[in-house]
Amino acid sequence: VICFSDPRTDPWLLVHSPLPVTFLFASYLFVLVLGPFYMRQRKPLKLRGLLIAYNLAMMTLSSYMFYEFLVTSVLANYSYLCQPVDYSRSELGMRMARVCWWFFFSKVIELLDTVFFILRKKQEQVTFLHVYHHGTMLFNWWSGVKYVPGGQAFFIGMLNSFVHIFMYGYYALASLGPQMHRYLWWKRYLTIMQLCQFVAIAVHSSYNLFTECPFPDGFNIAVFLYILSLIALFLHFYYWTYTRGKK
Repeated sequence: VICFSDPRTDPWLLVHSPLPVTFLFASYLFVLVLGPFYMRQRKPLKLRGLLIAYNLAMMTLSSYMFYEFLVTSVLANYSYLCQPVDYSRSELGMRMARVCWWFFFSKVIELLDTVFFILRKKQEQVTFLHVYHHGTMLFNWWSGVKYVPGGQAFFIGMLNSFVHIFMYGYYALASLGPQMHRYLWWKRYLTIMQLCQFVAIAVHSSYNLFTECPFPDGFNIAVFLYILSLIALFLHFYYWTYTRGKK
């Protein structure tokens, strides 16, 4: 299957050219490098109210996207084994394309996670895993919305939105202050949920490499290899945080 730019999504914000997202990522790296120098002689900002509002807003957006992915896929009778992209301008085809764009745009907003860590001088949170995940998801979903806004890709967006409901719920509780720490015992299970999500996506994307499915193999291969890298990094994080760290 040959991929062409989807004329439905091409005029949408940040989609037509790779230059805007490349500029955003370059700005992100600029803040990542110079931010700690700027904050070195300054006190960490608390940002409590802003963080509560931000995390609740991201939790709400994740809930909306999960609902849209799930309901649209059910109404359109999507297959969880093989689903080509509906490039028509039908109501359901456009609805799926729109939620794919929102999912991509949520990855733009999530770059603020790193900015908040830097402003709060939580530099230990800005790990290679954190930066790698945020940066790559930005470009992965730009290409997804540009070329395949729907089809097999819906499964990734749906699962990730579901996990992010709990992730930003966790962050919202944590931003309320130290008195909430006793209610955050489930952080370990959040990491396990993320790992289960990656395994499900790996199985889902690799299945179509062995079957005839009118969805670009190149995207499924890219997703599969990328997910393997995330599984390796998250397993390393899990080991050092919950296993080795405890010892």
